[in-house]
Amino acid sequence: MEMETTVDFQALTTDLETQELEAANGIPSAEVYGKLLGCYFLQNDLCNAKFLWKRIPAAIKTTSPELSHIWLVGQKTWQRDFPGIYEALQREWTEPYREIMAAVLDATRRRAFHLVSKAYSWINVEDFSTYVGLPVNEAVKAAQDKGWTADPHTRLVQPVKTVAEIDPVLPNEQQLSVLTDYVSFLES
Repeated sequence: MEMETTVDFQALTTDLETQELEAANGIPSAEVYGKLLGCYFLQNDLCNAKFLWKRIPAAIKTTSPELSHIWLVGQKTWQRDFPGIYEALQREWTEPYREIMAAVLDATRRRAFHLVSKAYSWINVEDFSTYVGLPVNEAVKAAQDKGWTADPHTRLVQPVKTVAEIDPVLPNEQQLSVLTDYVSFLES
């Protein structure tokens, strides 16, 4: 009986950032850079990923081909090239990156489902399949598993709208009071 462990990627990101800052000679290993880059992609933090890529010394970029593959995922994400993202993620990652990149794949797919649910009332099965990076029959099954409707005759998928979190509506007087408190705090 194998026990599955879950990784706290937020804590891992913080740890990797600390390792980067405290590395001997200011240059951590390619593995630290690669994992941190993967963690940023997992959190959809493309700005930090881009700045990290610019900080990585050219010598490390050229000696670590897997680092370039991880960066390719970010480039495709930045361009919103969903087929390219999934293609870049569908490789055999080595051990230090395998779990992070599997989580990136899962998070990318979840974000795509969320995007489709917010943007479409009906979507063509082929387009949907492209967004979620699955073959058509698997994409339809995944949609149905989420409670979405798939019509085989029209080849359309109807997403179920996600319940949006709504900020509580404050009465005008209360809203004015909150704003006054903010301004008073900023002025003091």
